[in-house]
Amino acid sequence: MTIAENRKARFDYHIEERHETGVVLEGWEVKAIRSGQVQLTDGYVVIRDGELYLIGCRINALRSASTHVRPEADRTKKLLMHKDEIRRLIGKVEQKGYTLVPLDLHYKAGRVKAEIALAKGKAQHDKRETEKKRDWEREKGRLMRHKVSSNPNKE
Repeated sequence: MTIAENRKARFDYHIEERHETGVVLEGWEVKAIRSGQVQLTDGYVVIRDGELYLIGCRINALRSASTHVRPEADRTKKLLMHKDEIRRLIGKVEQKGYTLVPLDLHYKAGRVKAEIALAKGKAQHDKRETEKKRDWEREKGRLMRHKVSSNPNKE
């Protein structure tokens, strides 16, 4: 089940590989995520000291948060992956000009997981091409629906 999705990432980047990672969260963050108080649009993944961190994922605290907890909405969250997978990603990011972007947050076996992607940025003309394809698919669907619904030879 998808919690939050980063649709902007699919528009701005060519997605090469997808990886599922665990996310280190605090208790108040899990409660806020369950109530839908999460935004992933401006998020990105950085590599520090051989570990992955999710930055820019905003989790707004609930009003009923505990009084002894100081919730920070834009806290940096650690992502969990196997060391060899992280090393392979580091090599690609450093050598080939790739970047790591979060695609979505979802539940798996009661845990919150993040799907990150190894991606290359799109040029402006690629973004325009993506928009043209999307608009054409939408228009084609409208034409097909109109053609099917107004077919006079239907028996």
